[in-house]
Amino acid sequence: MAGYRMPLAMVPPGEAVTVADIRAGHGLARRLADMGLTPGTVLKVIRGAGAGPTLIDIRGTRLALGFGVAQKVMVEKVGG
Repeated sequence: MAGYRMPLAMVPPGEAVTVADIRAGHGLARRLADMGLTPGTVLKVIRGAGAGPTLIDIRGTRLALGFGVAQKVMVEKVGG
């Protein structure tokens, strides 16, 4: 469903999503921005949808985010 936001930690593997919002403090938000996770960024989930780290592909670079951090990154599905 277009416009439906969910935490990155809940996205199943293989899904492409767009970063909608970062719900974190200034320090974490800045660190995520430095890694390229800013609103409007498209990424693909390689491993996730549960406890443990979420592995993502962002512009050809793979990043692992802890479960707590991935819970603070709100995303929307690409293409509805």
